[in-house]
Amino acid sequence: MATHGSDLVREARRRARLTQRELADRAGTTQSSIARLESGRTRPAFDDVLRLVRLCGFDLELRLVERESSEWMQAQELLTRTPAERLDHALKVTRQVEELRRAVRSA
Repeated sequence: MATHGSDLVREARRRARLTQRELADRAGTTQSSIARLESGRTRPAFDDVLRLVRLCGFDLELRLVERESSEWMQAQELLTRTPAERLDHALKVTRQVEELRRAVRSA
């Protein structure tokens, strides 16, 4: 969360068109502490990130979504193949991609 939190705070502040000092005043802290947070020199807790983003007039929306399993299933299936079969599959996919590129160029 540290790096992403820093990015989120910086992005929220910029979108709100606030200076670091203005955000610091709203948060009851110093401009230098906001600068340290945004640069990644300090590791903000999630609650701190959320509070600063909200002080900029935004909110965070986090969701858990079901992971797409088709890639995982394809990888598992490829593991059952021999190296030669995997190579053949890779070459087939490469040919298909090239055919699609040619089709797009000629359209």
